[in-house]
Amino acid sequence: MLRKPQTQLALLAVSVLLLLYAANSQFNPDNSDVVVNTPAPVTSAKVALKNQVNQSKSEPDKIGSAQQRIVAADLATASNSTETQMSFINVSDARPTKAPKEIKINSLDELSSLFDSLNYNTQSWIDGNREVPRLTFESVSERWQETSNNIPVQQKKMVFFRLIAPLILVANENILLERRLIESAPLDDIVLLNIAAKYRIITRLDQTITEQQRQMLLEEIDILPPSLVLAQAAEESGWATSRFTVEGNAFFGQWDFSGNGMIPKQQRKELGNYGLARFDTPLASVEGYMLNLNTNNAYKKLRSLRASLRASNAAITGIELAGTLDKYSERGQAYIDGIRQMIRYNKLDQVDEAYLSDAAPLHLLSSAKQ
Repeated sequence: MLRKPQTQLALLAVSVLLLLYAANSQFNPDNSDVVVNTPAPVTSAKVALKNQVNQSKSEPDKIGSAQQRIVAADLATASNSTETQMSFINVSDARPTKAPKEIKINSLDELSSLFDSLNYNTQSWIDGNREVPRLTFESVSERWQETSNNIPVQQKKMVFFRLIAPLILVANENILLERRLIESAPLDDIVLLNIAAKYRIITRLDQTITEQQRQMLLEEIDILPPSLVLAQAAEESGWATSRFTVEGNAFFGQWDFSGNGMIPKQQRKELGNYGLARFDTPLASVEGYMLNLNTNNAYKKLRSLRASLRASNAAITGIELAGTLDKYSERGQAYIDGIRQMIRYNKLDQVDEAYLSDAAPLHLLSSAKQ
């Protein structure tokens, strides 16, 4: 069963990126209103935490030293590679740290024009470009819920994938930064101890962890392939049209037994007093989903398989990890088959090769009229 994640200790308050999705047809938005609703950028404890993480390092980053400073272009995965994707191993040392630039978008035409101006369109993806700009947004508007069925299915999918995938890549970037710290920090480092508590390796902060627990953290804390996350987000949120997605940024159907969740119209009494977890932003929903898969005993098989793939430098794919999600849904194998079919049909495996740009992040603002 899915649970609402604990308050997350995230490492990066940078904005989220926008993923370019390869479709079989061109993206030709109509004049419908934009589908996202975003306030000004939010600053939080994440910024202070990122600074604390950087200060806690006693030696240069293993992959970001003066001799080998990684930039976004270095994250491109070689064509036809069968090894772990570069964006699943490294993060750019030139990643932006400033607040995102606000851009007001009033229609899907304007959104499409923005994509083109950033060389962020179907043709660019077909040409092999996997570097994508960073983007943030706050929530899915009710307008999307009301009108999404009136636009072409292919366009609906592309809007969804392009707005959700950036969140996934940023969440994965944060996880890789956590892994970097876990590998190098002293066992009594307070930031390391907070990470250990977040992932339920320890229950108190007035203790150190062992080398064995450090290795446990490295197995528990790892990326999730964007192909898998996108497929599950589409399945669980009904392409961002569900009541729970619009009301509470719930993209993954995570349960909440605290009494603060959104109550389904047909609640299953045998499961107790539960609801669907609310999240402040779509990014928080993605982070909550990843924390759930990285801590819940129901997904131990996923973490073990992922660790095995990483140890052998094999590709970590959504198709592969989907086979461990028999407990995510009561549908069991049928759910797994559906997720794999969505990945294949929509060519989402290509998204696993995407990586974040070093260019300044963007923050989409929709028109005031909702």
